[in-house]
Amino acid sequence: MRTPRGKLLLVLAVVLVVAGTGWGVGTLLRSPADEAAARKPPKPSLVTVAVERRKLVATVVVSGALEYGSPYPVSLAGVVGGSETAQRATRAPRRGTLAEGAVLMEVNGRPVFVFSGTVPMHRSIVSGAKGADVKQLQKALRRLGYRAPATGVFDQATITAVSRFYAKRGYEAQQPTLELRQRRDDLRRAVRVAREVFATERKALDQGKDVLPLKVRLANARQDLKEAEQALKSTRAQEHTTEDEAKVEAAESAVRAAGEKLLAAQQELAQATVTPTPAPSLSSSPTAGPTAGPTADATAGPPADTRLLELRVANARADLAAARSALERVLEEAGTARAKRLTELTKNVRVAREVVVTAEQALRQARQLSPAKLKVANAQSDLAAARALLAEFSRTYGTTVPPGEVVFLPKLPARLHKSTVKAGEPVDKSIATVTSSTFVVSGSVDVAEAERLKTGLNASIETEAGKTVPGTVTSLGGRDAKGAVPVMITPASMRGLKKLAGAPVTVRVTIGATDQEVLVVPAAAVVTAADGKARVQVETAPDQTKEVEVRTGLSADGAVEVAGDLKPGDMVVINSA
Repeated sequence: MRTPRGKLLLVLAVVLVVAGTGWGVGTLLRSPADEAAARKPPKPSLVTVAVERRKLVATVVVSGALEYGSPYPVSLAGVVGGSETAQRATRAPRRGTLAEGAVLMEVNGRPVFVFSGTVPMHRSIVSGAKGADVKQLQKALRRLGYRAPATGVFDQATITAVSRFYAKRGYEAQQPTLELRQRRDDLRRAVRVAREVFATERKALDQGKDVLPLKVRLANARQDLKEAEQALKSTRAQEHTTEDEAKVEAAESAVRAAGEKLLAAQQELAQATVTPTPAPSLSSSPTAGPTAGPTADATAGPPADTRLLELRVANARADLAAARSALERVLEEAGTARAKRLTELTKNVRVAREVVVTAEQALRQARQLSPAKLKVANAQSDLAAARALLAEFSRTYGTTVPPGEVVFLPKLPARLHKSTVKAGEPVDKSIATVTSSTFVVSGSVDVAEAERLKTGLNASIETEAGKTVPGTVTSLGGRDAKGAVPVMITPASMRGLKKLAGAPVTVRVTIGATDQEVLVVPAAAVVTAADGKARVQVETAPDQTKEVEVRTGLSADGAVEVAGDLKPGDMVVINSA
């Protein structure tokens, strides 16, 4: 049987269940008006942003990669070595730093050296070659410590320096090839044959005329000239004749003897004038006992008679003067005689030359109008041509620098970035790419942004790891095929960048900045009216605005500098909904 309290609780529970069910059903059942009101959009409101006071910095963002700068393709200017045979790499270029004088690679076992210079290698540098490339090579050798002139002429001194440079690096400078040696032998043989032909034709000409007496006369004249020139040369080389030498020697001996006599007389006179030393004496002291020893003072004896000795000195001095005077006369007479002999011998040479010229002229006249004269002239012309060819070939014969054995790079040291040829491959194209040892960021921007850039602008280089490095815009290129403008930025410091080579980076180039804090609003808040003036809408009360005229300045990152009847905290409208 239930109690009254239990009945009450049961009734309350039933009431609560019924009330909850009714409320749930009521929330699910709405009228069409209520449904339309629920779907109605909210009342439009203003989108506003507060006016700020801050510094404004305008930047242009450049995406690029961190790379070594100044890439420069390297190729050979010609053959390596002296042969035109197939050029094949026997040691490929290796990555690393290239210093001046380093071996870049080997072709057919021959070295390829790198030097600093702006004039490209374009020919084989041979003996006697002149030009800016030769002077450039000489300066490079001088920088490496080799004594080469800087004349621009590939002379013997430069050849010696080149040979020493090659030997220091374990190679031999390029010598003439087998083909060149054979060519020189052929030219020498041609000269000998031409000389033999000329001698044969000349002999035939001489035999065709009675010129033997004239030839003998010419030979005798030439012999006389030779003897006269030899006598003149011998006299010029000899200061005195044998007879004059004997006279000069006797006079010099007399001078020496007179000098010795004068010296002996002077010594005797000096000894005679010396004061004699007195004999020692005994003295005693009143307090001490007698002592023996030399006294403190001495009395000098009478002076010696030196008149005779002085007379001898005077006579000896006079004899010496006379001997010297005699020597001067002998020398003067010998010089006069030598000058006379030279004059006579010079005249003899001159006369002998005149005789030779006369004999040669007579012989030439005797050979005129000879039937064999034309053959002799032709043979002589052929001999001259053969000698000229040999001389021209010999001028460039010897040690050379082949065009492919030297590569001039604009700047050293350089970094060999990439090799495009392997050992065993033919060398008929670009062999490598070198770069500078400094990093640059290479990127591009569109034309509109490029117009805002210029060299010298500061930049901030940001890596993917968050590292920031300051830099500078160093170059702007022309528009490429895609319409973009290449931009190059150089970091201010290379420290820590080596591991980031090739990594993508983002560069922010500062193109403008305010000197101090200015009023800044979003660029979307500024509206240019029909009169060309810029205005912003400032919220004065909820959903109420007023227009304020402003002057715009620097814009950056979606914000713009403004000046007008504004203050920090004012809410400007950027959109209305």
